[in-house]
Amino acid sequence: MNSRFVPRLLATRLVEYLRLFPAVALLGPRQVGKTTLARNIADALCAPGGGGHGGPGGSGKALYLDLENPAHLDRLSDAAGYLETVRDRLVILDEIHRTPELFPVLRGIVDERIRRGEPSGQFLLLGSASMDLLRQTSESLAGRIGYLELAPIDVREVRRGEAMDLWARGGFPRSFLAPNERAGALWRENFVRTYLERDIPELGPRIPAVTLRRFWTMLAHSQGGLWNGAQLARSLAVDGKTVARYLDLLADLLLVRRLPSFHANVRKRLVKSPKVYIRDSGLVHALLRLGSADEALGHPVAGPSWEGFAVETLIRAAPEEAQASFYRTATGAEIDLLLEMPGGRLWAVEIKRSSAPAVSRGLRTALEDVPADRAFLVHGGDDRYPKGGGVEALGLREMAEEVASS
Repeated sequence: MNSRFVPRLLATRLVEYLRLFPAVALLGPRQVGKTTLARNIADALCAPGGGGHGGPGGSGKALYLDLENPAHLDRLSDAAGYLETVRDRLVILDEIHRTPELFPVLRGIVDERIRRGEPSGQFLLLGSASMDLLRQTSESLAGRIGYLELAPIDVREVRRGEAMDLWARGGFPRSFLAPNERAGALWRENFVRTYLERDIPELGPRIPAVTLRRFWTMLAHSQGGLWNGAQLARSLAVDGKTVARYLDLLADLLLVRRLPSFHANVRKRLVKSPKVYIRDSGLVHALLRLGSADEALGHPVAGPSWEGFAVETLIRAAPEEAQASFYRTATGAEIDLLLEMPGGRLWAVEIKRSSAPAVSRGLRTALEDVPADRAFLVHGGDDRYPKGGGVEALGLREMAEEVASS
């Protein structure tokens, strides 16, 4: 295994949240690096001069409890009593969504500590399912908790020149940092299998693994395509509500993104169905049995996969309050990604894998309909140059940095 450590950009915001909120929930799919990030941050904050109490800086190291570990879980049989004994330490509770009965207990502890004037940064909750965790905490810890999502590694977190490797392998650390392409492909295949055969059933839904794999693979084949539930339902021999439930499940597990259509006040017939992307390009390639960069580049999914990779990168880079969508008319005018930025600014982005792309006629037409403040053509190279008509071409990393600094 490659011993290289990839610093995560979310670390700064995680520290900020721990100083603002009594509890912070760090969400993300399994194996994305939540535990590593949490422990690194805890070690830094709890070191001498870290800046807080036993949470952000104070006496004692952070306490890590894995709620899948029976020994750790047993300590919480009297959760209120046990957590009172470690009140001067930041407590990290991993896989918190598996123990919803803890949330009312945490609420009581947090409220009591607030009354006593104790500082923030008491609990760091790690979870692998977004909506499941949100439902459990929405009432119990409302107003007391901040939420952050850790996504797979993106291009701003790797070395320059590694974007194509990151696209081919995806951003899960053990896949991207595997010693060779075959090892990375094997890891991704086992990741998919484990989700289907263990993780999803343990979260509750009783869906045959073979059926859900077929559905997930169909989404990979149609990466970035418009959602057509009726067609997928026919292919799987289920009804439309069932296939919508499958999509909801993968979205709740932070594995799939539904990109909504942009609602513009134009006299055009607009496409209203969302686009659907598998959020990690490496998983797209794993589901399609593409084990190497060459195999992925030679497959028809290469363009849509790169588009999804870029869309995910730019949405992550955008400010929290930014809204993402796409624009498409029935006649083919299209903008791959629209970012409604703070202050009412609208950025239009077309995405091409080629390093020498042309601006499509569909984008030119769409820009006549949509009053974008800036328009970009994101390509697979590194050069930045004007394309005419107010469109600027630039590489994905530079575009992500432009979005992040806006």
